[in-house]
Amino acid sequence: MISNAPGPTLLGFDVILVGTLMAAVAALAVMLAIYAAVTVKDPMAKRVKALTARREELKAGIVKANARKRTSLVRRSESTDRVKETLANMKVLQQSQIEVIQQKLAWAGYRNKELAVYVIGMRMVLPIVFGVVAFLLLYVMNIMPEWGSMKKLMGLTAAVGFGYKGPEIYLKNKANKRTDLVRKGLPDALDLLVICAEAGLTVDAAFNRVAKELGRAYPELGDEFALTAFENLAYRVNLDSVKGVVTTMIQTERYGTPLASALRVLSAEFRNERMMRAEEKAARLPAIMTVPLILFILPTLFVVILGPAACSIGDAFSGGGPGNK
Repeated sequence: MISNAPGPTLLGFDVILVGTLMAAVAALAVMLAIYAAVTVKDPMAKRVKALTARREELKAGIVKANARKRTSLVRRSESTDRVKETLANMKVLQQSQIEVIQQKLAWAGYRNKELAVYVIGMRMVLPIVFGVVAFLLLYVMNIMPEWGSMKKLMGLTAAVGFGYKGPEIYLKNKANKRTDLVRKGLPDALDLLVICAEAGLTVDAAFNRVAKELGRAYPELGDEFALTAFENLAYRVNLDSVKGVVTTMIQTERYGTPLASALRVLSAEFRNERMMRAEEKAARLPAIMTVPLILFILPTLFVVILGPAACSIGDAFSGGGPGNK
């Protein structure tokens, strides 16, 4: 006879169900990691393809009409104005709030400042959408019948909160990844700037040359150097090292101090900082590995080492040894 008794529970959750879901998530993560490792793409392949296509169009004498671009810009501006007007009528749009979102968009690599209005609009729309979906799933469809009223209320609150903070979390994560990539390539970029400055190139020519040389290895940093105006570079990159470079460049241009020597000192400092950061990560590795070691490796070792001994002891106490009949 098949038993319909419920499985073991922990804090009101079915342990078997939670374990099954965690195993499915782990399998999906492994598949995504394998897919990401197999399908690694060149970050400059898309740009090279676009430049090649544009070159072919120019060779064939095909020039895109500026009227279409102007029309799209006007249409985009009109839609942005409508969204801005709607938010202003709802008394939820402030200039300081727009400036903060524009700063975060610049850190994340988005050049269009008009997207700040849409981000603010999404922070109003997504909580309503996620809240309605969670209400339908939890209360109308009742997909989790074992959940009590408190758990359902917490799920609904979590959905609304995620809808409100979701755009901000996305921008923050993308800005952090981009900042790490810029930080990784900054010492090499300063070394190239030193070489260009000692070769007699001007500041603009040196930045363009560095952007061209580093565009393949560090596309984010090459993009920033290609667009560089000193103050704007510090505005677009949330990194103290970049702010230090910008300050040094401005002082060099204002007071006429040697550019190559100043950049050489900064490059040495950033390279030492990168080495210290790598040593810090290596020193934290034993502490980070403690939890996986306790949860996944030690239990396996205990089963392998103590399993046969436990079986022998069990057989001895149960009288099932080879000498007993």
